[in-house]
Amino acid sequence: MSYAGCRVVNNFNSFKDLYPFTSLYFDLSPYKLHYLDEGEGEVLLFLHGNPTWSFYYRSLIQNFQGRYRCVVPDHIGCGFSDKPQDYNYTLTTHIDNLEKLVDFLGLKNITLVLHDWGGAIGMGLAVRKPELIKRLVLFNTAAFLLRDIPLRIGLCRMPLLGTILIRYLNLFVRGVLRFGLKRQNRLTQNIVAGYLAPYDTFENRIANLKFVQDIPMEQTVPSYSVIQYIERNLKQFDGYPILIIWGSEDFCFNDKFLNKWREIFPRAEVHEVCNAGHLIVEDASDEIIPWIEEFLRKSNIF
Repeated sequence: MSYAGCRVVNNFNSFKDLYPFTSLYFDLSPYKLHYLDEGEGEVLLFLHGNPTWSFYYRSLIQNFQGRYRCVVPDHIGCGFSDKPQDYNYTLTTHIDNLEKLVDFLGLKNITLVLHDWGGAIGMGLAVRKPELIKRLVLFNTAAFLLRDIPLRIGLCRMPLLGTILIRYLNLFVRGVLRFGLKRQNRLTQNIVAGYLAPYDTFENRIANLKFVQDIPMEQTVPSYSVIQYIERNLKQFDGYPILIIWGSEDFCFNDKFLNKWREIFPRAEVHEVCNAGHLIVEDASDEIIPWIEEFLRKSNIF
């Protein structure tokens, strides 16, 4: 199915049983942002990174939708959202889009569930509207400046080479599936199809490249000053219930990032998962779900 803005949902039949949710679309005129809104109760707002999409959180949604309201957007350029070719794909824009969606849905008392770029986007919302935030769940992510980047991602940031690697060869999506999981036996063909489906053409991989180019490695990058501002305002959440679940073999967000989170939130509950990588939810959902259940129970959500 093709839509304006290059929103494409190809090969859906190959993974639809894994993604039994109702697709909704929020008007960010002239583009549409896809999101899920499953269940009722207190809000769990799940934010994905690059190059994943709402599909990444499917096991958590299915587990929690019977007791909570699970809201799961696809950032513009990702998943089933529109993928415009001439668009300001920067951190500020993604935060703006999220804020508009949250306002539209009237979300309050939000538990943020954050992974990868979802950390910067979600905490960007949190520092703008801290009164809306109740709890934090962090998976292998960052919302602060830390100049530590794997060579393979650094290469993807290089002009022309990045375009070839990401948009022509699709090596970023395929690379994350290859190196982002440690338990490769969990990666069935239909799961692979689910991750690949939204990023099946040169045009549909535009955001994969733009996210990489927006990594705040130097001050000239648009997101640099935004991350600085977010980092300066993180301490206000130190007294909030915070759960950190970390894949200890992440090739990207390594122990330096986890240690930084421990420094910012010394009272956070932390679980490190051995033999789990960057895609921690894919690697270790069986371990993750009971920890989140207990965290929410202790926070008196039930």
